[in-house]
Amino acid sequence: MKAILVKEPGGPEQLTLGEYEQPLPMPYELLVRVHATALNRADTLQRQGKYPPPKGASPLLGLEIAGEVVEVGINCRRFKKGDMVFGLLPGGGYAEYAVIDEEMAMAVPDNLTMEQAAAIPEVFLTAYQALGWLGKLKAGERVLIHAGASGVGTAAIQLARQMKAEVLVTASEYKLHACKELGAHKTINYQEVSFEDEVLAYTNSEGVDVIVDFISGPYFKQNIECLRLDGRLIILASLGGGKVDDFDLRKILVKRLQVTGSTLRSRSKNYQVKLTQDMSSFAMSHFKTGAIKPVVDSVYDWQDVAEAHRYMEQNKNIGKIVLRVN
Repeated sequence: MKAILVKEPGGPEQLTLGEYEQPLPMPYELLVRVHATALNRADTLQRQGKYPPPKGASPLLGLEIAGEVVEVGINCRRFKKGDMVFGLLPGGGYAEYAVIDEEMAMAVPDNLTMEQAAAIPEVFLTAYQALGWLGKLKAGERVLIHAGASGVGTAAIQLARQMKAEVLVTASEYKLHACKELGAHKTINYQEVSFEDEVLAYTNSEGVDVIVDFISGPYFKQNIECLRLDGRLIILASLGGGKVDDFDLRKILVKRLQVTGSTLRSRSKNYQVKLTQDMSSFAMSHFKTGAIKPVVDSVYDWQDVAEAHRYMEQNKNIGKIVLRVN
């Protein structure tokens, strides 16, 4: 089959369309003819040799797919040949064919294109895990979502609104309108003002209940100040660095805060299956009505994958960057 290969660890120019052995479905797996896949930060890190795939996973890039079932494992019961499915993978999405555990696959709603479906799995599962499972966000609470216009950010805004929470976001100026359109109550241009000052002013110094953060080190002190009593800080990445200098841990004790770090790719299969089921139960009806929608910034032909990776690394996208697989 055709697949996107990494010639050697490095920049986007190392990506090339080549040949790779087609996978065979195990008894509990579906073989899917991939119509679309989507970019994730993990792909750019793996391309650079900084994020190896989990043991047993395909070495090919690609954590999510949408496509047509062309073969079913002998133990599969939920889907049949010809069904359109989408879902999360541990790897292997940048290819003509990919295998997915049947329990991880979801049926593509009739109102969504393959490109839209491919933009859902990683970001909505990550956002749902952060808000629902780890952050335990409740109706009436406030949540601060950093990088609000990112793939996970756009998903988190919509999920939080459906959870009846008040949503605050940070983003660069030209991305704020998109966050408002998705339902954010308060948008903050982090490049121009202190998000800590803005959050505390907006909440009358009360702060927020949950923070979803991808920046880590440079934001840590401000995040702690922004949390109210019994607040929860969920750290999903360390894009700004992982070091924090001169911090008084007693602030965490006094405010009874919870600080949780998490990744999704390294989680067990059982964890990912349960998360997929919970997210699907919560959000699928909203996808079907359009109340929640995948946000697709741009669609590239997979032959232009290097250009797509360069675009992602420029941080210009609002929502997901998708590859159409021909």
